[in-house]
Amino acid sequence: MAEVIKSLFKPKPIGEWIENERHGYQGGTYKKALTWVDLTGMGIGAIIGAGIFTLTGKAANQNAGPAITISYIIAGVVCVFAAFNYAELASMIPIAGSAYTYTYATLGEFIAWIIGWDLMLEYIVGAAGVAVGWAGYVEYFLHEASGGSINFDKNWSNSPVIWNEDTQAFEVTGAYINVAAFVGTIVMTAILAAGVKLSSYVVNVFVVIKVIIVLMFIFAGIKWANPANYQPFTPYGFEGVFNGAIIVFFAYIGFDAVSTTAQEARNPKKDLPIGIIASLGICTILYIATCLVLTSLLPYNQIPLKASVAAAFVLAGGPAWFGVILALGALAGLTSVMMVSLLGQPRIFQAMANDGLFPQIFAKVSPKSGVPVFTTWFSGIVCAVLAAVLPIDVLANLTSVGTLFAFFLVSIAIPILRWKEPERERGFKIPGGFIGSLIFSVISCGLIIVLLVFGGTTATVIRVFVWLAIGLVVYFSFGFRYSKLRHPEKWGLATTAVGEEYAEKK
Repeated sequence: MAEVIKSLFKPKPIGEWIENERHGYQGGTYKKALTWVDLTGMGIGAIIGAGIFTLTGKAANQNAGPAITISYIIAGVVCVFAAFNYAELASMIPIAGSAYTYTYATLGEFIAWIIGWDLMLEYIVGAAGVAVGWAGYVEYFLHEASGGSINFDKNWSNSPVIWNEDTQAFEVTGAYINVAAFVGTIVMTAILAAGVKLSSYVVNVFVVIKVIIVLMFIFAGIKWANPANYQPFTPYGFEGVFNGAIIVFFAYIGFDAVSTTAQEARNPKKDLPIGIIASLGICTILYIATCLVLTSLLPYNQIPLKASVAAAFVLAGGPAWFGVILALGALAGLTSVMMVSLLGQPRIFQAMANDGLFPQIFAKVSPKSGVPVFTTWFSGIVCAVLAAVLPIDVLANLTSVGTLFAFFLVSIAIPILRWKEPERERGFKIPGGFIGSLIFSVISCGLIIVLLVFGGTTATVIRVFVWLAIGLVVYFSFGFRYSKLRHPEKWGLATTAVGEEYAEKK
């Protein structure tokens, strides 16, 4: 029993991943097609979306009031620390898998499985939340662009259930499914399955559009700004600010998705850190400016819950035609976020399958498109179903708490690898040597704990742990029995004398 427990926490040698990347996996290899410009675009594409265009208004109205700007700053500080951690690990271990890979190299297989399973909350569930926001803007855009002649049937544009915070229970709405969210997700999955370079072109086009639209909103909205709307600044108190921070933390999620494309970057040790840090920095500035303008347009409790940015602008006195343009930009933003999230999850699946923790069909990479087609479609279909039946607040909160858990473990990984492998090449380093990395890790973990304690809801945390419990059942049913690290003989692999690295039998 002691040996079994020990094997669960045995790290996978980094050198093995590097060798597998150099010589290729049985499932196929990725095409190295992405530059730092592509990666920065993907980061911005993943970050600016449902958070700023939809959740900002909802969180300001129901959680933080005008102090939503402070909520964004709190969440942004947490993400800055996480971004530096991801940048160092991505430059050191340029392998697809993101936090799953980093955890496997430091804390062992069992913890890596937990974080890999948890990452589904960030990518699949997160993309589903964005899809719901995307569908709301489709409805608003078509209604306003048609002069009010196009109206969606509420039974086919809302989720069949909602979460009631007062009763702490789900309630049936009477609606059937959110058709637009479902169809939109399927279409974007088809684009992703066609190839990563095509996907990056599409994402970059949408990134340019939405950044222009955000800047237009900021500068045009100043004309209708009313500083009196900033009062009261914290109507929901200290707790409301932190509740808002947990919700809008969802808006920052995405910069870490850049690290899932490590095997598709031309120069990952240089390009990944640039893409991660640059995208987060640009988006943080845009977020703060947008919050200040949005909360100045209307009293916080009058900011619309759907299509918040476009609708608030029009209600404040702005021209309706400009609201339509804002809605179009929001659609571009939400589209790019959905695509990058759905780009990241299949690569997590593929990395886990390469380690024997998922069936090998999840490891297959198409030789034609250079992407894992099966896992792309699998992820897309699951996401589409979730988007069709669940409301955005439930999806966003699940994603935020799950992602904070991943960030926590990534922060722990930094000093561990500095201690265990100080000589391994790193394209980017957190300054200060081992002591600097340790201080950085402690601060990062502390901030995450504070955000979870003061901002997380009991219901959301329970849902996350239920999800992780399901993951443990899956792991011990399959991954525990077929892990390449624990059972190399089942894969035609042989261990070296020290049992740390593998070489394929010839």
